[in-house]
Amino acid sequence: MNTLLDPLAVSMPDVQSGPDMRGISIQRVGVRGVRYPLRLAADANPSRQVVADWEMTVALSAADKGTHMSRFIEVLESWRETPLSAEGFCRMARAVYERLGVESADVSARFPYFLEKAAPVSGLRSLMDYQVVWTARAARGAPARFSQHVRVPVTSLCPCSKAISDYGAHNQRSHVLVRLEYGSPVAADLDALIRGVETRASAELWGLLKREDEKFVTERAYENPKFVEDLVRDVAVLVRRLPGVASYEVEAENFESIHNHSAYAIVISANAQ
Repeated sequence: MNTLLDPLAVSMPDVQSGPDMRGISIQRVGVRGVRYPLRLAADANPSRQVVADWEMTVALSAADKGTHMSRFIEVLESWRETPLSAEGFCRMARAVYERLGVESADVSARFPYFLEKAAPVSGLRSLMDYQVVWTARAARGAPARFSQHVRVPVTSLCPCSKAISDYGAHNQRSHVLVRLEYGSPVAADLDALIRGVETRASAELWGLLKREDEKFVTERAYENPKFVEDLVRDVAVLVRRLPGVASYEVEAENFESIHNHSAYAIVISANAQ
């Protein structure tokens, strides 16, 4: 029999499954920079599909030489058509550690998230985009851990500028980054979190505004000035009242319109890791 033509007769060694003699464990090993679809579950709307940047890793014991990289993509493919909530995302992370036969696995997906918003006066509808990161850790004998990061762009108007000027005040676009770790993924409500952060700013942003909307937004910001310190504190008050939040970080950066630098602040809960 010609073994070159008969794959059943060819023995293919599994080098990665061999032992390692150096006695060094690896905390995380896997794949990153994987672009793959993510179908998001929605309670009231049809599920939405986005393209996410994935990082998938497992813990490797000191005795194991390597992990099986192809199996990460196998799991992604098997879950590709499943609409995922935060709870479902944790189940997928558990599927990773079970498929690779390890003690723990970490799965992270970074993706754009869109909300439809109505302009404040004209009512015209358009989409706003937000950057979101979901991370789940599944470990043998322990409940899954889930964290959610979201970057919310808003407007901030300087209280000092308003106080010292005869008319007008400088304002800027700001980014609020909220990082939450939940005691249970069931408590994670991304839409409510975004909406809550926007209400704490001088004014929120929209994708589409007409003149009457622009007038409203300008005046709204003027009547609601916020320092960067005010912004992070107000959002921190919001998130520490949310159900199921185990720890949080709130970060704000104001891209100053009268300086070539940013104003920055961060609040970190005492129990944040």
